[in-house]
Amino acid sequence: MTTKQIEVSILGQPYRLACSPETEAALLEAVARVDAEMSKIRSHSNVRGIDRIAVMAALSLASELLKLQSSVRHGEAFPAEEIRRTMHQMNEQLGTVIQQYSVQ
Repeated sequence: MTTKQIEVSILGQPYRLACSPETEAALLEAVARVDAEMSKIRSHSNVRGIDRIAVMAALSLASELLKLQSSVRHGEAFPAEEIRRTMHQMNEQLGTVIQQYSVQ
């Protein structure tokens, strides 16, 4: 797997990150999300210092993730990839059954 270096900026600070070409888009999306969360915290609170802002952003994003995971467990939200995989399996099973009855 090849890796490449990309330059990003989070809260005005430059960072050099390594990623594969396949994961670059997702990493850039994550960088944008972290930057947005940190910018929101800096502008809407009296928290100062990059490290403290980063911790507050991490807590906010972790809380968001935990809420999403809980809603998935309780059937309130469904991960799209799992739905696609299940639909694919069901289609294969239906195709097998249809083929069995077509042959008879």
